[in-house]
Amino acid sequence: MFVNEVNDVKIYNLSAGKSVPDWLTDRRKRSQLMKKGDSRRQIELIQDFDMPGVCTSIRMSPDQQYILATGTYKPRVKCFEVSNLSIKFERCFDSEVTTFEVISDDYSKMVFLQCDRYVEIHAAHGRHYRLRIPRFGRDMKYHKPSCDMFIVGVCRDIYRLNLERGQFLQPYETDASCLNACEVNPEHHLLVVGTKEGTVEAWDPRSKQRCATLDVAMKLPGVKEFPSVTALKFRNGLHMGVGTASGHVLLYDIRSRQPLLTKNHLNNLPIKRLAFNPAQNAVYSLDEATLKLWDEQTGKQIAYVESTTSFNDFCTIPDSGMFFLAQEDVKMLTYYVPAMGPAPRWCAFLDNLTEEIESEVVENVYDDYQFVTQKELAELGMEHLIGSNLLKGYMHGYFMNVRLYNKAKSVVEPFAFDRFRKEKVRQEIESERKSRLQIESKLPKVNKELALKIMDEQANPSNSAKQRNVPNLLQDSRFKAMFENTDFAVNKEAEEYRLLAPVLNRLDKSKAKELKQRIEVAHVAELHADEAQTREESDNDEDLFGFEKSNSEESSGDEASSDDDDRREYVKEMKQAYKQVKQQRDEEEQAENGEEEPDGPDDYVSPLANVNGDSNSNTSAPPLNKLNFKLTAIDKEQGNTELQRRIKQVSLQDRVRVMTSLEGQVTNVGRSIGNRQMTFEINREKKSQHIAKKREAELKKHREERRGIVRPIKSLKLKKVNFK
Repeated sequence: MFVNEVNDVKIYNLSAGKSVPDWLTDRRKRSQLMKKGDSRRQIELIQDFDMPGVCTSIRMSPDQQYILATGTYKPRVKCFEVSNLSIKFERCFDSEVTTFEVISDDYSKMVFLQCDRYVEIHAAHGRHYRLRIPRFGRDMKYHKPSCDMFIVGVCRDIYRLNLERGQFLQPYETDASCLNACEVNPEHHLLVVGTKEGTVEAWDPRSKQRCATLDVAMKLPGVKEFPSVTALKFRNGLHMGVGTASGHVLLYDIRSRQPLLTKNHLNNLPIKRLAFNPAQNAVYSLDEATLKLWDEQTGKQIAYVESTTSFNDFCTIPDSGMFFLAQEDVKMLTYYVPAMGPAPRWCAFLDNLTEEIESEVVENVYDDYQFVTQKELAELGMEHLIGSNLLKGYMHGYFMNVRLYNKAKSVVEPFAFDRFRKEKVRQEIESERKSRLQIESKLPKVNKELALKIMDEQANPSNSAKQRNVPNLLQDSRFKAMFENTDFAVNKEAEEYRLLAPVLNRLDKSKAKELKQRIEVAHVAELHADEAQTREESDNDEDLFGFEKSNSEESSGDEASSDDDDRREYVKEMKQAYKQVKQQRDEEEQAENGEEEPDGPDDYVSPLANVNGDSNSNTSAPPLNKLNFKLTAIDKEQGNTELQRRIKQVSLQDRVRVMTSLEGQVTNVGRSIGNRQMTFEINREKKSQHIAKKREAELKKHREERRGIVRPIKSLKLKKVNFK
């Protein structure tokens, strides 16, 4: 049983429970369910309350003793008797059922409208008669005083089939091009039909004339196109509900053209069915995604039921809080809402059960099977099992037995349990180890920097209203594990983090240190609050808060002057981060291709490296390794000063020799000594050769992949055809 609480209204899903895989046999399914303790406590209100494939529509008989449902595959109808809480009979059809009506108090007389234009009339023993209508039908209703069956569909006519005389009567001709729904008032028997053009036409079966036309689409605010009417339902003799294809529900008094209330589902899905609960003044409205329960006076939502699959139909039990849902799945759902009314008489034990039961969530999971992806299967070394009975393909992975998965996991990672045990022992020791004087810090053990940023944002909110209304993540129980579990720690070695680190780093080191110190100071002040009241002029407290005050004054004084430094530091961090990421990518590509990059100017070893051992040098300058004279490619703020200092310590003769070796030319200008001119050209041939080799390797790899995918056409042969 699944218990959900919405707006302090409890909704009990009586069909929820643990499921077993579909590929198991019935005998294995029963044995699996018997082994589970939860399944023995599971509530199965009606036995075999399901369909082989999909349930399309569901109804309750007028005497409230039988539940009838249609579905596929094979197209069929099932009848369940509530006195026995089990199935009574099952019949199959030749085609799927669009909708059906129960025209007697019990199941003895039923009419089924099928998708191939056939109408089947069933008696208690089975099919009584089968006939066909001219156009495809969408809805039908039974008019009891005249014994007429009204059928609407993809045409402008309302077909009338008289079940007493057994013949078609003259149809009603409407002004619409297509009719989607119809409804007969239970008190004065007025017939209303919903059209594709967004209107509702009312017909009087006694005079066989159209009484009035109601334009529903014109009353919808903010709707550009005219939505069609998809659902109709009468509450009593005067009030009516209209559902549209745009997801709106309008409540009307048939004496007025203005709607009493307009309810929007806010999902732009057509309304499939409406129902009223007069005892609670509630309206049930169903679309493909949700079933909403709301107040018919104010439009305020009472509760809702969301779908895991698409909803097709639903039916309510009068004077009770139970309803059934037909969906695009095997199960037909049973819900019970005590706020909407008591349980039906045939399952009155639900009232006592729901009072004692606690709110617990039971999920539909495969406890005996583990889902693994293709990558996890390769890590376990079990790719050879693909195609065998041990793996069941599902979506982008496979289901395998959990015991087999645990054995393979233990073989691949034999020391995983030892690490887990040691971690548990360490946590227990740390929890028991307490110092004599313990001052707890407000900073968490995991993601301290993120916690500092959150504390700073909460302490100094911005002017925008959105920033002021942001909840505190440190106090939210949903994000508690992010600051306690090490599995949620931020990985600073990841490439994404290194690229975004300069952008996300709002607090520099000085501000983070200052904030941390301020938080610790405030916490210590809280611990000594009582002592501070008795000794207001304590030296320790004065020094403590005086230190904080001095720091704040210095920071406020230097705030204006440090803006430019922060901006330059930010640019430097961005350049450094992108440079490191690019270098790592190049190393990975070089390792994959098995090639080495050509030596560039950065890899050049200067002959000045051993300048101390040179007999011609008179200076004792340190060695220069990888001397690079491309000063424009060097960051001026990081390495330019250091490089210039090293160059100045080298003699002029060694400098000229290095310049000459770097593919440059040194020529004399004039006759005077020292007038020299150096010209050199950047050699791009090696770099272009490396790019060409890399491009050729990528094309070769692409051709090999394409050769493995493309199928040969040798098997195709041309056949000669003789035309005579």
